[in-house]
Amino acid sequence: MSTSSRDRVLDGALELLRNGRTISLESAARHVGLSKPGVMYHFPTKEALMLALVDRVMDGWDEQMVRRLPAPAKQAPARERLRAYLDWCLSGEVDETDLVMLTDPRLRGTLKERWAARMTPWLALPEDLPAECRGRLLAVRLIADGAWFADATDVLTLDPDERARVRAVADALLAD
Repeated sequence: MSTSSRDRVLDGALELLRNGRTISLESAARHVGLSKPGVMYHFPTKEALMLALVDRVMDGWDEQMVRRLPAPAKQAPARERLRAYLDWCLSGEVDETDLVMLTDPRLRGTLKERWAARMTPWLALPEDLPAECRGRLLAVRLIADGAWFADATDVLTLDPDERARVRAVADALLAD
């Protein structure tokens, strides 16, 4: 299976999720017109496929958040990383595939661990932050988490005016 076939499997599996379908090696293969052994060439187990899906989604998140930073991610202070996270979460561009880590009850722990490992560099706060600053940055993170979850689940989403008001509150929390 070529790399493009691997990408087709990942894209097809995300499409299945978008359409409310479950993921299996068989369903992913069928959806993209490959054999199950063809899918298993790159994803020998469902866990391998699901972890690759988490990475695919997180690669997109990383790309979107890096674009929103004024400096390279590794050099960006916590405030700027959280601002990039907030910007992405309020963009309205997320969907149900962003909940990939919750889609398989049997693998949920493993998938959440991968998700957390990928998100930690964006959301981690330095230990030496003053308590007030830490509280403000955590509040911004929770605002972003809420907007993201509402959009990803398509439940109680924010209209443009609400999004702007929420953004103003978060910006006030991010102000020096």
